[in-house]
Amino acid sequence: MNMTADRKGNISEDHSLQDRLLAWIYGHAAGRMLIRPFISKRVSEFGRSIMESRASALFVPVFIRCHSIDMDDYEQKKYASFNDFFTRKLAQGARPVNQEKNVWISPCDSRLGVYKIEKGCTFTVKHTRYTAAELLKDKKLAEKFAGGYVWVFRLCADDYHRYVFVDRGTVSAGRRIEGVFHTVNPAANDVFPIYKENTREYCLLKSENFGTVLCMEVGALLVGRIENRQGKKCVERGEEKGNFAFGGSTIILMTQKGQVLPSGDLLRYSKSGIETKVRMGEKIGVKAGHRSRQRFI
Repeated sequence: MNMTADRKGNISEDHSLQDRLLAWIYGHAAGRMLIRPFISKRVSEFGRSIMESRASALFVPVFIRCHSIDMDDYEQKKYASFNDFFTRKLAQGARPVNQEKNVWISPCDSRLGVYKIEKGCTFTVKHTRYTAAELLKDKKLAEKFAGGYVWVFRLCADDYHRYVFVDRGTVSAGRRIEGVFHTVNPAANDVFPIYKENTREYCLLKSENFGTVLCMEVGALLVGRIENRQGKKCVERGEEKGNFAFGGSTIILMTQKGQVLPSGDLLRYSKSGIETKVRMGEKIGVKAGHRSRQRFI
């Protein structure tokens, strides 16, 4: 069972049915083998067509009730499909973005874990463990973030699924890494014969205040997809970067050594295996070396 904390220090069990189901599927060889036929491109396209059909809008009120979503935070409109609801926009002023130059902000609504990027360290993304080099498939690039932090923002199905740039700066061209299921010959009976990598996209943000930041989106294996805005070279803090269509999703940021100091509560909880609920635009750290009244560890 995942444990989550809020910014006030309240810790609770995360009872998400989605998380429990995915944990079983991806945590057992049998589950991975059973789901493999359902992640083909043809099945994903079929799932997408269902989620974008007019009939799927009938599930929206049920989903809102089951997840206790406060719809006052969002634009008031009639949704044409479930995916139209899933990619809904916020109401004006619902997520104010902190504009203080020395403040590091969250790019999205999510459950957050923060980890130091040290030699041999691993972190979990969608029930798969990676090193920085494995995640990027680029050892040389990963080395540029050694000693810094990796920020794993895990979005659940009921979260707001749009995300923003965390600072003003210039953006590199994006790179896409396709998701796959791998079949291997295990050396022992206790090694799972199948493991997975999710589709992911990333770019580099040369930020005004926090050095070079790696910004990555990780899509779901099923019907989820990444929809990034393309073509912009110069961006502003809080400017929309993109959104996920239906499917649980994850955003990952990597910051360089000596650039960002995470908030103390985030570090404490992450060390204990607890994720922290954060909202888009809120303060989650400061520029390293910047004095703040907030306590850090």
